[in-house]
This record gives sequence, C-alpha cells and structure tokens, in this order.
Amino acid sequence: MEKLLLIGINTRSMIESGLKLNYTIYSTSYFSTSDVPSIENQKIILDESINPDCGVFEDKFSSKNILNVSKDYLDEVDYIIPISGISPNDFEKKHQKKILGNKDISKVEDKYRFYKEIRNEFLTPETFYVNDVDEAVEIQKNNPEVQYIAKPLKGSGGYNTNLLNNQSQLQLNCDEKLIVQEYIEGINLSSSVLGSENEAENIVNSRLLTQHDFEKNSQFKYVGNILPLTEKSILAPVKNTDAINREMADTSEKLIGKFELIGSNGVDFILNKNGLYVIEINPRIQGTFECVQQALGINMLEAHIKACQNEIISIDKAKYYSYKKIIYSPKTVKYEKIDLNNLYDMPHLGSITQKDEPLLTIIDKDKDFDKLYEKVESSSQTVNKLVNNS
Repeated sequence: MEKLLLIGINTRSMIESGLKLNYTIYSTSYFSTSDVPSIENQKIILDESINPDCGVFEDKFSSKNILNVSKDYLDEVDYIIPISGISPNDFEKKHQKKILGNKDISKVEDKYRFYKEIRNEFLTPETFYVNDVDEAVEIQKNNPEVQYIAKPLKGSGGYNTNLLNNQSQLQLNCDEKLIVQEYIEGINLSSSVLGSENEAENIVNSRLLTQHDFEKNSQFKYVGNILPLTEKSILAPVKNTDAINREMADTSEKLIGKFELIGSNGVDFILNKNGLYVIEINPRIQGTFECVQQALGINMLEAHIKACQNEIISIDKAKYYSYKKIIYSPKTVKYEKIDLNNLYDMPHLGSITQKDEPLLTIIDKDKDFDKLYEKVESSSQTVNKLVNNS
C-alpha cells in the first residue's frame, strides 16, 4: 500500500478522510486535538503532557520545525500533501517531487507578485510592497481619503492583518515583509475549485467569515465558512446570488487556469457595490474541507488526489448547508469537557488555551439554513458562556 504524508498546522480532518482511502497514512501536525484519530505513524509538535500551556500560535509555530521533525517521514513516504501552514516551496527538491498538489506557488503565495500578475485582468485592490511599518504609514498619510490594511507578504488565515490607521495600532512583526492594500469594505466570499492539467472546475462557493464579521473590529482572522452560497447563507441583503455564483465560478476557474494550479484550491473575493474583487488564491486544501464534504457528500481528500492525477470527479449540487465556526478563546482557560455533539478540534482535558487563541471548532449541517444557523450560534454561545464562567 502506498504511503501518504499529511503535514501542516492541523491534520485531524484530513486523517479522517485519508483513512477511508487506500493509503497508509502518515501525519505531522502542529496542534494536538483530543479528537484526532490515533495512527501508527504520527508526530505532533504540541505535547500537553509535557507543557499544558499551548502558548501563542504566532510566537511558537514554525514551518521549518515541522519539516525538521518530519525528516524520516519525508524520505519514507510515496506522496506528500502539505496543508495550511506549510508551503510547497519550503520542501527540498527531492521531497517536492512527492507532493500531490501545487509544487511551485511563488506567483500566488507572494501577494504583491500575485497583484501584479492579475491587476490588468481582474478587479482587485490596489496593493503596495513596503519595506517596513514606517513606509506603510507614509502611504496612508499620502492618501488620507483611502483606507488601507497592512498584511504579511506571505501568509494565510488573516493573521497579522490590520487596518492601517497609525503606527501604534499595527501588530506586526518588524522582520516580516509587508504589503499595504486598499481596504475593500464588503462581503467576504470564497470559491472552491478543482484543477487538473487540462481544466478547472468550481465545485462550490461559500460565505467566508472573519472576526470582523462578528465583532466589527479591526481583526481579520479566519473564523469559518457557510456553504453553499445562497440568498440566506450570504448573510446580507443581496438578491442576485445566482449571478454572483456564476461570476465567482467563471473568475475562479480562469485564475486557476492562468496560474496552472492543480488539486483543491480556493479563491477569496470581496463583494460590494463596485463588483467582485479578487483578493487572493489559497493554492492548497482549504478550511472549507469538512463543509464541502458534508454539503456535497464527497471525500474531499480523494477529490484533491484525483484532480492532481488529472481526473476531476463528478460532483452533484449541495444536498445540505454546512457551517463551520472557529471559537477563539475569550480568556485564558484550562479546558474542561463540553458536552455538545457538533464540536471538533477540542483541546485535551486540562490543557491551557491562551486568550484569543483557537479553542475549538463547531461544524454542523442541515437542509434548512435557519435551523443550521441557530444550532451553530447556540453552540457558540454555550461554549463562550462556559469558558467565561470557568
């Protein structure tokens, strides 16, 4: 049986899907969750049995560390699928050859390079490359009528993305390479696309959720998704969702073809009265993974692998709505069991999650959108209440 390594920040959902396929599954992940399947070949960076405090992700996570820990796996396995947190460009060439997915993502991973590649073809926010925070602030001063955001040149999940008001409000690592981008106020959307050597096919669109959607603050961390995209799930007074879906499908397929991407990819947009802005491409399996599986009734890992092998599987329309919501801890908390049936990525009992770090994930599905939304939001309120009262 061929050996497949899943490697990234959190491999729990991919392991569950991988165990249903004809591979021997290997895994290296940063996070350790209490619900991750136990497999023979598994390495986890965080070990709560040694230190129950999970710390601050941005301070402790290192893709180089995960690759270093995985050295023997990288040599042993037949195939590798990097997940969020690991770039194919981080691997040595001998290991890059084993990747099922995009092997060179430099044109889309570098957000300024991506902007230059698409600015003459697609609606996209004006973007500047800057050498430091001072230069970012100077751009804002010279264009007071425009609101900007500052974000890392590379990265995902909305980490270290901030509204650019003044230097004191920037929470950025000075060693990080930055871009300053025109801030587009609107509705965050995402398109899931399968790409092969010969074609690209949009399989579903979703409402992408950030902290800004819920708290109306200047934080843009990824919180989750709702799919498929309809007049209800868009969570805004927008009536022409069929036309929006068609435009998203057409644009995302063109982009995946333009950059010759294969496997599962995501294209993020912002919609407002001026149109549909292209924000970025995520050239890997996305955070919508389990929502897509629930709504479409497919094994998303299998769909990704087959697309990489030049086969786009047949996919029917969504049979369910699916909603994923990441709960960031409202305070530093020692985890105690919470009895809800739609919780995933739960910490180990007694482990400590710092304030504003990811605590757990709520994922649910239903054919009725209103019932689904009520279930997920009710679970969200229950979790936050229990944590705040602990």
